[in-house]
Amino acid sequence: MKNLAPLIARETEAFIAAHPKSAAQAGKLAQHWLSGAPMHWMRDWATPFPIVVEDAEGATLTDIDDNTYDDFCLGDTPGMFGHALQPVARAVAEQARRGATFMLPTEIAAEVGALLAERFGLPFWQATLSASDANRALIRWARAVTGKHVIVVFDGCYHGMVEDCFVELRHGRTRPDVGLVGQVFDMTRTTRAVPWNDLGALEAALAQGDVAAVLCEPAMTNCGMILPEENFHKRLHAMTKKAGALLIIDETHTLSTGPGGATKAWGLEPDALCIGKAIAGGFPAAIWGVSADFASRIAAVPTGQGRSGIGTTLAGNATGLAAIAATLREVATDEAYAAMLAGTDYLVSRLSALIAAQTPPWCVVHVGARAEIVFAPAPPKNAADMRAALAQRDLNHAIHLYLINRGILIAPFHMMMLVSPVTTKAQTDRLVATIEAFSAEVARAEN
Repeated sequence: MKNLAPLIARETEAFIAAHPKSAAQAGKLAQHWLSGAPMHWMRDWATPFPIVVEDAEGATLTDIDDNTYDDFCLGDTPGMFGHALQPVARAVAEQARRGATFMLPTEIAAEVGALLAERFGLPFWQATLSASDANRALIRWARAVTGKHVIVVFDGCYHGMVEDCFVELRHGRTRPDVGLVGQVFDMTRTTRAVPWNDLGALEAALAQGDVAAVLCEPAMTNCGMILPEENFHKRLHAMTKKAGALLIIDETHTLSTGPGGATKAWGLEPDALCIGKAIAGGFPAAIWGVSADFASRIAAVPTGQGRSGIGTTLAGNATGLAAIAATLREVATDEAYAAMLAGTDYLVSRLSALIAAQTPPWCVVHVGARAEIVFAPAPPKNAADMRAALAQRDLNHAIHLYLINRGILIAPFHMMMLVSPVTTKAQTDRLVATIEAFSAEVARAEN
């Protein structure tokens, strides 16, 4: 591909000109925040400095320079149902007025437990502050109840800030992931990575008889969206049962597939389920659930009072539970999902038609209310294939910056787009038209 440096330079200059107040704030942020932001991932956008947000509502975000954006990122999923949700805002404000956290349950906790059991099909639950904490707890409980030490994950996975999952597959061997900064224990001693969709490799990893659990998403989403092949989950379930390993499903991103996530939509039968991000309508909370059998095995494990090493003082706080209740009752409704899925079908049809008309070597991958453009002629089958597509760094950088300058936000890490219940057809049309204009510019650059 021809050098995209001139396009990137032009778009960078345009961004700087349109964001003087954000530029000034960036200087102040850099004085006291590492990486110049409250969280270093806030610098992973294709911009020379962060966009500083003024407010957001529905599927529209406004920055302090009065630039407005059609938001298809939605906080990388916490805002999946839209920003500034009034049912959640009311529930959080009311609970905060009565007290935010007590280290004791409130009356609403029983209702939340029943709603979770009904919606996701697992009978017993625990609350955390993040999906990272939920996955970490489930891994530890799996090891405790099975007496085995090893977990299996899929190459390219990301399950939050969980040390055990920071491995990758290189030349057929599990290697430490360089992203696990400062870790002194070799995670490859207790974690095996296998390629997604490779049932033979999974069978070999399980055959050693030391696997406590397999942890996976229904479809891979964090290294780029990779779909499961036909019968993959059926075979995965059967193989874990045969090996005496627990199956943990992480629905943090695939919750957009339906009201009960991909677990209900696809008829999955996990031993445990992790759900973060959007479960509380954008409020920081997450949950994990287990089968009756897993729960009985957990109950049999002796723990020191208050010293099991699982959970934090703020886990299960009253405000988070109030936000989850409001989300389940009033936000994540069948009607909301119907709007999201219909909107995503429209987006995918428009993108597919665009790619077919302009014949760039791209494709579209689609799961629930999530869609992704992949810079490859066919959907990747595993992380190795996806890495090749994502290696086109200048192209990724250029399209993200190009979209931002035209008032459109998508996930900064790859080409993921998320459709909310309040995303309008006009917003989708602007997104597709902007991608069409960008692809035309790239085509001209190559000729």
